[in-house]
Order: sequence, then structure tokens, then C-alpha cells
Amino acid sequence: MIVGVPREIKADEYRVGLLPVGAHLLREDGHAVLVERDAGLGSGFDNAAYEAAGARIVADAAELYARADMIMKVKEPQANELPMLRAGQVVFTYFHFAASRELTQSCLRAGITAVAYETLQDREGRLPLLTPMSEVAGKMSIQEGAKYLEKPMMGRGILLGGVAGVAPANVLILGGGVVGSNAARVAAGLGANVVIMDISIDRLRYLDDVTPANVTTIYCDPHAVREYARQADLVIGAVLIPGARAPRLVDRELTRQMRPGAVLVDVCIDQGGCAETSRPTTHHEPTFIVDGVVHYCVTNMPGAVGRTSTQALCNATLPYARELAALGPDRFAALDPGRAAAMNMKEGKILNKAVASAFQDA
Repeated sequence: MIVGVPREIKADEYRVGLLPVGAHLLREDGHAVLVERDAGLGSGFDNAAYEAAGARIVADAAELYARADMIMKVKEPQANELPMLRAGQVVFTYFHFAASRELTQSCLRAGITAVAYETLQDREGRLPLLTPMSEVAGKMSIQEGAKYLEKPMMGRGILLGGVAGVAPANVLILGGGVVGSNAARVAAGLGANVVIMDISIDRLRYLDDVTPANVTTIYCDPHAVREYARQADLVIGAVLIPGARAPRLVDRELTRQMRPGAVLVDVCIDQGGCAETSRPTTHHEPTFIVDGVVHYCVTNMPGAVGRTSTQALCNATLPYARELAALGPDRFAALDPGRAAAMNMKEGKILNKAVASAFQDA
């Protein structure tokens, strides 16, 4: 199989879909690897590193997409990439179809086999290819939230951890999964008062056991969300339904009731966002203000720390990429239900139930 690794063109995206060691191992497996020129520079890997690993550097994306049987990348195909996709081509990347009807319909028309990082499951039902980026995004959410609480950034002018004699900030985290738990640990480490919410009592018990004393676990219901959001200086949206659109937990009326200068970091914006007022932003223009609340809704947060994120992501994706290249999509999906769940679409049909439920008329 010919595996192609394009340069990411999404705004402020510095990750790359394959490390040089991945190219080396795919070559050992008998595959050809094509890497678009300068694809790895944003993560600190130059063309020579890929060539030394046995990959061939190609001049542009058009050549790469035309020749590759399998595309391995990070972010969903962008508008300039969609016309280069072709029927039967395997694309292994993050798609987040539920957040974009246009992307979904374009990929269906192209007839690609879409194998999505975010819906692949292991035998325990976990999401091994989403987890590393969720870890990065969870930690970054507090880093970014703390910055935008500063007054020059239009925030409340609050130091997250406070100082002697001055109360720390109140942080509300909606969702106790990988993003939420990582956010809670960082916020607690900085000294904030942290409330983390989830609908799983078992998950809340676990978080109660492993998080510091300044983290409080609260069952997530509409009344509790409203009560704690009104008091919060920083709200982190970290809810996830794999493959599906994120549930809306913060409506416009609640945004109006939040403190002026409060910050909302909607980490689940790539699945549509958990706040009614959220809309996608970029690292170049990361925030906007609605009803006095600073919204940070960057859809590719881990892209800002490209070297860390690329290494973490590729460590997770490479074993599955080798399987997919060796077996092809049908035999890969037949291995177990978790791999089958990664098959979001094939030959113009949506296969993943959660994605299908978001676009029943697609």
C-alpha cells in the first residue's frame, strides 16, 4: 500500500500525522510512504529525517493525494483538500463529522473510506486515539483559561490560584472524562477552587478518590450546572458522546447570568460545542465575547504545542495504522467492534451509528 502524509493546512495547525520512525516501520512492513514537503517542520521534523527513514518527499499535496492509497493525517480534510479525495481512498484522521454537515456530505460524495481516530475503541471501550489529545487539551484549557482571565484579555482580572488573603478563582469543569480530569488536576495544582461535574456516579467516585481536596465532585444536572456556572470565573466544557454532537449544557440565558469577564473554554467545540453561544475559532483569533463572557473555542487546541502533540498522537495511532495498511479497511474492521466503530463511512454510506444519528438525512 502507498501511505501518504500531507502537510496540515488548517489554520495554526503544527502537527503531522506520522513520525519518521513511523515511516521507517511502515517501510519495514513493505509499504511505500510519501510525505509532503515540509509536513513535519511544525513539529520539529525536517524532510531529511523522513528521507533517512525511507520515505519519499513529494512536492505538493496534489501529487500525494493522487498517488496514495491511504492518507494519514491529523485534522479533517479542509476545503482545498476535499476535491483531491477519491473513491476507495482510505483516510485515517480526526473527522468529527457530527460538527459539520458540509464535511460529511463532501466526504460521502467523494466515496472515501473514512477511518476516524475519535471513534476507534479498544477492548475496554476506551478511545485510545482520542485520549492523548484529550490529555493535552485538558491541560491546555486551564493554561488558556488562566491567561484569558487577565484584564488585558478582557477577563475578570483574577489570578487562578489567588494569593494570601485573597480568594482563588472558581473553576467549573463540565465532564469528568480525560479532558475534565486533566483540567481538574492542573487547576487544582494552581490552587483554584474546582468543581467537576459528570453524570456517572462511578466516575465521580473515582475522581473524588484521586483528585486533591480542592476539587469537589458534583452530579451534573441542569440545576447544578446553572448554580455553579453563575458562580464560576472559568468554565471548561469537556463533555463527550463519541462520534455524536456534544450536548448543549450552557444555553444563552445562562451565559447572560454568568459573571462579567468570566471565561468559557469550550474544549468540545470540535464536536459542536456544549454552549449555545460557542462557535469555532483559531489560535490566531482564539476568543470572542458574548454577554460579557470571554469564549475560547479553538478547534485544534493541541496543534499549538505541535511537538508534544505529534509525539503523543503518533505513539497511539501507529500500531493501528500498521494494521490498517496491512489488512485493508474491511479486514481491519472485522478484527473487533472497536475497530469497526472507527469506520465512519465507506462507498458513500455512513457506517458509524452516532454519526448517522447526527445526519439521518445525509
